[in-house]
This record gives sequence, C-alpha cells and structure tokens, in this order.
Amino acid sequence: MILGTAKSRTLVVLDGFISTSAALLAAAIAPTSTEYMLASHKSVEPGHILALEHLGLKPAIDLDMRLGEASGAALSTPIIESAVRLHNEMATFEEAEVSGREEAGSPESVSS
Repeated sequence: MILGTAKSRTLVVLDGFISTSAALLAAAIAPTSTEYMLASHKSVEPGHILALEHLGLKPAIDLDMRLGEASGAALSTPIIESAVRLHNEMATFEEAEVSGREEAGSPESVSS
C-alpha cells in the first residue's frame, strides 16, 4: 500500500509500530517513497522511535500512546489536514494587505 501511494504521489499516514515497520521495507525498496509518508504519532515502543528516526519522520503528535487501532492516525489526521489547508489557503501579508510594522502596532504609532 505504501509503495502504491508513493507511486500515485499520494500521502500515507503511518500509525504505530506495525505500519512504520512496513514503511521501513517500502523505503528499502523505493527510497523516494519516504517523501509521501507522514508519521501520525510517536509510540512509546522503542522500535517505533528508532524506525521514525531511520525514516527521518517527525510525528505530528507525541502523547505517550500505545493503544493501537489507528488511534494516533485518528487524532493526527485533523491536525495534518489543518496544516495542509493553512499552507494552501492562508493569504500572504501582501494578499491580506497587512501594513508594515512601523505603520500599525509599532511603539512609534502608539501614544501614551
């Protein structure tokens, strides 16, 4: 599945030790597949922590989870989706017509 998502240039959210172990195999077969991997959370499993480090992935959340059942992915997916929307939809300072610091909010513009 991980190799298929990378081939279709789609992100995959890894959840926990088992899926991250599969990600290690995918990365060994196709090293560029790591570009399409996101780590949902950092498990307390020592092997999971080592695997994430090897893959160069930083988890979205770290809540000392160990439950399984994709609970890390369920919690982190809204965070990941929000980050993508912010990146893609947030206006730049220029687009939002935000003035320079000296014009609004600087100490010089505030009277005592």
